[in-house]
Amino acid sequence: MQNYKEQWFSNVRSDILAGLVVALALIPEAIAFSILAGVDPMVGLYASFVIAVTISFVGGRPAMISAATGAMALVIVSLVKDHGLQYLLAATVLTGIIQVLFGLFKIARFMKFIPNAVMLGFVNSLAILVFIAQTPHFLGESAITWLFLLLTIAIIYIIPIFIKGIPAPLIAVVILSIAVVYMGIDLKTVGDMGSITQSLPSFFIPDVPLNLETLKIILPYSLALAVVGLMESLLTAAILDDMTDTGSDKNAEARGQGIANIINGFFGGMAGCAMIGQSIINVKSGARGRLSTFVAGAFLMFLILVLGDYVIQIPMPVLAGVMVVVCITQFDWNSFKYMVTAPKQDVFVMLLTVGVVLYTHNLAIGVVSGVLVSAMFFVSKISTVTIKQSSEGTFEVNGQLFFASTEGFIAYFKQCSTKNSTIEINFSSCKVWDDSAVGALLKVRDLLQANENEVHFSGLDHSSEQLFKKITGFPIN
Repeated sequence: MQNYKEQWFSNVRSDILAGLVVALALIPEAIAFSILAGVDPMVGLYASFVIAVTISFVGGRPAMISAATGAMALVIVSLVKDHGLQYLLAATVLTGIIQVLFGLFKIARFMKFIPNAVMLGFVNSLAILVFIAQTPHFLGESAITWLFLLLTIAIIYIIPIFIKGIPAPLIAVVILSIAVVYMGIDLKTVGDMGSITQSLPSFFIPDVPLNLETLKIILPYSLALAVVGLMESLLTAAILDDMTDTGSDKNAEARGQGIANIINGFFGGMAGCAMIGQSIINVKSGARGRLSTFVAGAFLMFLILVLGDYVIQIPMPVLAGVMVVVCITQFDWNSFKYMVTAPKQDVFVMLLTVGVVLYTHNLAIGVVSGVLVSAMFFVSKISTVTIKQSSEGTFEVNGQLFFASTEGFIAYFKQCSTKNSTIEINFSSCKVWDDSAVGALLKVRDLLQANENEVHFSGLDHSSEQLFKKITGFPIN
């Protein structure tokens, strides 16, 4: 309880100020992500409010901001297009349930098995997909559309040189929106994409049939959302851990993300997760506790209730410009150096992850593909066992003996012509990992004994000996 109080009230002033700053930065992105997903802007705004407020109580990483995100929006595009909003809300609830289960089963510990190359591919492909999703708002449009797109990008990069306390995207949105309104410029606005409702979200159950057919529709999306959401959330948590030199409970964060999405789905919001950019803004603004996340969500809703009539007048080229900057910032430009300096196999894994994501428009499929191929490369790398004869009748085995390396091990002794001798095979520099390896030992012993040799295995570590005994029922020698 003492620790919980400290997470809420040890840094009140800085947490409140940082939360206010983040709330201002959330508005344009929440709207943009809603439009990216093909839903009404309120779906993203409600999601950002509900998730941020909920996660402030149940999350595992204080000062982390969770809301509607581009990563989740990309996953649900086809679900919304084919089945509509109600199925999205049902999928959001199921996503939360899956994430809670992931947290209960401590699935977060498996994040360490995702290679750096796959994470690079995940981040870069997300940036590319979000950028592609913005192109309909300016490609083939008028010169004035392009002008406001470029002005937005320029302002976002120039403003921080002179003003540090207010998010540059917010300044760009306010200044350029006022300019468009007062100059009477004809541009597409947020109001053309959907209405802003100046009211708090209300509880309701998604209007979908409760049957197996519905489950078959939403389950693939929910699994993808759960995996993508946890990946981005746990990656963000790790970044904040490093920035603040503090720890966080990753399994509690997984459960918290799930609880937030369950509640979110019943209040009309799209699935969300942690936001890398906003979380970093929050921490750099001085936030260290849960209060900052709560204030960000609560103040966001206050702004919508008070300023909703003005939000619908935001020009779409301006929001597209904000998202283009998000893409530029999120893309890891060091990847080009990485492609030159990293091992070719790691580069291939990164490019494969990006390629699969861009082809399928599914971040989860890309990540799983990258992990599988990376695992295959790793298995291939360690599957070579070397054997040398150190003296008459003594053989030294080096490497890892498991299902992928047994063939070479057996092949070496098939060619052994020693007869009527005592043979010692030393495993001091080799570990026996699985039943295939134990089977290889038995087969080699049978091959050598067929030539009337006496065979001894030596140097096996304790776990290898125990595995041999467990599988065969008798000691190694």
